[in-house]
Amino acid sequence: MQRRHFLGTMIAAAGAGAAPATRAQPGFPSRPIRMLVGFAPGGATDVAFRVLAQNAAAILKQPVVVENKPGAGMVIPAQMMQTTTPDGYTIAQIAVSVFRSPYLVKTAWDPLKDLKYIIGLAAYPFGLVVPASSPIRTVADYIAYAKANPGTMTYGTPGTLSSPHLTMEDLAFQAGVKFNHVPYKGGAEALAALLGGHIMSLADGPSWAQYVESGQLRLLATGGEARSARFSAAPTLKELGYDIVQNAPFGLAAPRDTDPGVVRILHDAFKQSMEMDNYRAALKQYDLEPAYLSSEQFTRFAADTMQKEKLLIDRIGLRRL
Repeated sequence: MQRRHFLGTMIAAAGAGAAPATRAQPGFPSRPIRMLVGFAPGGATDVAFRVLAQNAAAILKQPVVVENKPGAGMVIPAQMMQTTTPDGYTIAQIAVSVFRSPYLVKTAWDPLKDLKYIIGLAAYPFGLVVPASSPIRTVADYIAYAKANPGTMTYGTPGTLSSPHLTMEDLAFQAGVKFNHVPYKGGAEALAALLGGHIMSLADGPSWAQYVESGQLRLLATGGEARSARFSAAPTLKELGYDIVQNAPFGLAAPRDTDPGVVRILHDAFKQSMEMDNYRAALKQYDLEPAYLSSEQFTRFAADTMQKEKLLIDRIGLRRL
């Protein structure tokens, strides 16, 4: 209860007040652009955003500065858009957790009405990993341990209410077991905790990829519709009999009243940035998947995802509002 109250306080504090409706000055952009990212520095998604920002800066002829705003389920960047001047000079990374937040904590804004969606960028696949030295070799072993030792199987995630968190709670619900969730401020911190022996398992995007390939970690399962091409030996949760497909897309948005012309300029610059070899290489390095959505497609995706997240939250009994 304290954690949920703390989360709600953080989100509410970031969004007090209302941003004035203004139009961008002609010649946009004429100064640096801030890109607020809900992931901690050093993680797979953070690295991809920094490459994207570098590319966009070259196209826009202005610096694009990444500012990390981790915590609160990666909702803080979207929340900050509610008090940001809508001139295109501050934009936010949007994670799937933004679309479930209104069902879990009290917010004074609506993800569908109070954001202007710019572009969908990529998606990170879910994976459940344990140390290579762990006696747990399969998801069946994992569930068996949890049944025999209720509440003692620890798993780390990038944060409370993140997609990995809800995926694991859904798995626990469907398997009839109880895990012990340990949230961190980003994937890099959670991965370090696993490598340091502080938690028993990690549920996250592909921050674990190189450690699985080097033999330090064991991948038990992934969460995609089909097996990962890079880690084809690992089964999906779906093929193991669980009604779970987790693929967490992310993109960029601006404040609600941002001029459509500015949104178009940003969209075009970031789309071109996505197509550059160094960005595609960064995605491949961390097993991230390109997931382009136009502004209109991203807006429709937001509406569809709000409905899906509501159904998931209701199913696993997490809804509080």
